[in-house]
Amino acid sequence: MNIDGVAISSKTEPPSSEPISFIPVKDLEDAAPVTTWLNPLGIYDQSTTHWLQGQGPPEQESKQPDAQPDSESAALKAKVEEFNRRVRENPRDTQLWMAFVAFQDEVMKSPGLYAIEEGEQEKRKRSLKLILEKKLAILERAIESNQSSVDLKLAKLKLCTEFWEPSTLVKEWQKLIFLHPNNTALWQKYLLFCQSQFSTFSISKIHSLYGKCLSTLSAVKDGSILSHPALPGTEEAMFALFLQQCHFLRQAGHSEKAISLFQAMVDFTFFKPDSVKDLPTKGQVEFFEPFWDSGEPRAGEKGARGWKAWMHQQERGGWVVINPDEDDDEPEEDDQEIKDKTLPRWQIWLAAERSRDQRHWRPWRPDKTKKQTEEDCEDPERQVLFDDIGQSLIRLSSHDLQFQLVEAFLQFLGVPSGFTPPASCLYLAMDENSIFDNGLYDEKPLTFFNPLFSGASCVGRMDRLGYPRWTRGQNREGEEFIRNVFHLVMPLFSGKEKSQLCFSWLQYEIAKVIWCLHTKNKKRLKSQGKNCKKLAKNLLKEPENCNNFCLWKQYAHLEWLLGNTEDARKVFDTALGMAGSRELKDSDLCELSLLYAELEVELSPEVRRAATARAVHILTKLTESSPYGPYTGQVLAVHILKARKAYEHALQDCLGDSCVSNPAPTDSCSRLISLAKCFMLFQYLTIGIDAAVQIYEQVFAKLNSSVFPEGSGEGDSASSQSWTSVLEAITLMHTSLLRFHMKVSVYPLAPLREALSQALKLYPGNQVLWRSYVQIQNKSHSASKTRRFFDTITRSAKPLEPWLFAIEAEKLRKRLVETVQRLDGREIHATIPETGLMHRIQALFENAMRSDSGSQCPLLWRMYLNFLVSLGNKERSKGVFYKALQSCPWAKVLYLDAVEYFPDEMQEILDLMTEKELRVRLPLEELELLLED
Repeated sequence: MNIDGVAISSKTEPPSSEPISFIPVKDLEDAAPVTTWLNPLGIYDQSTTHWLQGQGPPEQESKQPDAQPDSESAALKAKVEEFNRRVRENPRDTQLWMAFVAFQDEVMKSPGLYAIEEGEQEKRKRSLKLILEKKLAILERAIESNQSSVDLKLAKLKLCTEFWEPSTLVKEWQKLIFLHPNNTALWQKYLLFCQSQFSTFSISKIHSLYGKCLSTLSAVKDGSILSHPALPGTEEAMFALFLQQCHFLRQAGHSEKAISLFQAMVDFTFFKPDSVKDLPTKGQVEFFEPFWDSGEPRAGEKGARGWKAWMHQQERGGWVVINPDEDDDEPEEDDQEIKDKTLPRWQIWLAAERSRDQRHWRPWRPDKTKKQTEEDCEDPERQVLFDDIGQSLIRLSSHDLQFQLVEAFLQFLGVPSGFTPPASCLYLAMDENSIFDNGLYDEKPLTFFNPLFSGASCVGRMDRLGYPRWTRGQNREGEEFIRNVFHLVMPLFSGKEKSQLCFSWLQYEIAKVIWCLHTKNKKRLKSQGKNCKKLAKNLLKEPENCNNFCLWKQYAHLEWLLGNTEDARKVFDTALGMAGSRELKDSDLCELSLLYAELEVELSPEVRRAATARAVHILTKLTESSPYGPYTGQVLAVHILKARKAYEHALQDCLGDSCVSNPAPTDSCSRLISLAKCFMLFQYLTIGIDAAVQIYEQVFAKLNSSVFPEGSGEGDSASSQSWTSVLEAITLMHTSLLRFHMKVSVYPLAPLREALSQALKLYPGNQVLWRSYVQIQNKSHSASKTRRFFDTITRSAKPLEPWLFAIEAEKLRKRLVETVQRLDGREIHATIPETGLMHRIQALFENAMRSDSGSQCPLLWRMYLNFLVSLGNKERSKGVFYKALQSCPWAKVLYLDAVEYFPDEMQEILDLMTEKELRVRLPLEELELLLED
């Protein structure tokens, strides 16, 4: 119809000269529409009529769209058909099924394979549910053919997290665990799954689940579960799960339970009576219970004698009670928990809660000298019953694991024992950002003690993020506890292990001296220095430690740190004089000489020339057959030449042995490390930096070919693992030398950047190298190269460190941009046009969270929350806090951070902590009473 309502005819009309007010609609055919039983009104066009008759379009018409077949779609179709054919032929190949599941992501990304029209194509592209359903269908087919495959069942459970209710998922997990009670990897995943389910999570539930897991695995290992034999590596996995439980309890605030677990394990492992050794674990645990409940002092407590001595004495009729000395100092108890009542309520609560965490991490025991009983304990949670720990006790038969237990306990207490948690619980334990702290590394790149692993708080520490983490030590009772542990465990070991324990103890005391130096606390420094010297002398007086160069090195370093340079030189000279002529054979002696030379080199610029001569003298004397003599003057050129030849021959011999011996003995590894370091420093002092780099390249080329044959990129044997650690240690020396050289002279940054980039590709989990890399790249104005490098590493590397340091690098860049833009508090024009930094950092956080290790790392969530709060986006920050609780509901530090960032929500956060059974040491009701007093 036209606008006047007149019907439009289908007849062709002659063109009119008058302007028309409508667009004429003409039918394709002039003939009047035909009415049939299919088209009674004659209104359907030809193609619709064909469709109603069940006919397709004419042949030439139907072929038209496919005239140009999509090559990509054809290739994908071929791949799908190929996969289908292969899984039909090899239904038992689980890896093939997994590859088929992974391939579905690729199929859904591609346009046109399962899509009919363009609009639908877009919908399907976005449809996550469709992909999940397809994957699930494939996995169900795969499980039908492979009923016993754990990997396929795990993949199905992971996929069903999107579909099923938490309760259904838990039941499916329980079925799987029931079928495979001897599979340690499955237990580990099950525990993490339960630990990360916020809706069903509670501390007591997870704690008892750990107990069930460890007692089941103990029964498997003892052979009590006949249907399932123990798999290889069960004991190591059980130890890793035990440590995971201890870190879980520490992070939840139940530090008393964690300490009790370690105390019980020390007695259960080292002080077991001979009469129970042949019993299965369950029987041994039953015998252990009376000892635990007897009130006898435990590891770390004064007068601890151990389970064996107690049992022996019980058979004789019990101990003779001797009245203890009455002249003991009263333990310092800070009665005044609230220093300033005018502060906001949330600040008072946080300070008091952290203070209690710090003071009350040891389990409470009734003090018999004060006639205390269990009823005298103000906080029942501080007492640990046998039921809390009994199920988690495991037998460690391997001597290496027994020593690792002691190292882990010391690390837990804050002693730098050099222990790194097993890979399975490494990132779960990380909850504070000392990982980014360079400490004094910039001032003393050669001699600063830089631990390879950091990021896990010691027991009792719940500090806010960004708080400077130095080894300050515990309070007086805590320090006594640590001393008692050392006194108890040192007689249990001998040789290298005992030496390592002495080294850790001295290192801990020296770390506290460094803290006093850093804070310029002269009064504390004097007493700490005195205590530390006393300990060093006492340890060196012991007959087996007289020739222990590790301890002599530590003692001399302590004197040097305290500013007594001449005394330190005398200690070094005495130790080197005692050694006689060992001509580069002893790695400990090489390390001693190396530290002496490095300390001399790092002296102030005014005395550097004389110091260099002294360092050359030390490193030259090391190669000579005559006994060591103190420095008398410049070393003759002929002696330097002889020393260089000696180093070259020794290094060639060492490298020759490395290619022959398999697996590599520990002694030859440590000898090669110390020898290469000494030779590099010697070449640096006598020729220059290029000569030192040449030595590194020579060692690297030789070892790299044996560790990573034919560029495979990964060594598989135990031998390659040990040589990898050698390469890592020599690389650290190389980068430290380059940093030192840049500090004292003009030298380009490129060689150091190149060295660090090469090293990080090989060791993406090395925190020391990452700290250096981020620091030097922060000086660069162009961020693109750094970003490309991080992008390359994060794509291929499994560790979480590349993500953490990529975030830190961008945050440092953001800070730099902000300081430039806000000079003297005024807004000025940006000299570095940098946009999108905020979004880039957020994207890095989100991508890092995608892996399991990232989503369950409390440190990563704390950093994310802190970053969003710093942007001032309160609502988004709250969202991330609740998202963090979905993944890490056990981490008390997250709740404490939230109280600090959202003070208005304090009541709600504390209610949540109470509901999930996290440890709240100061309930709000008690706080109100304290504020009223």
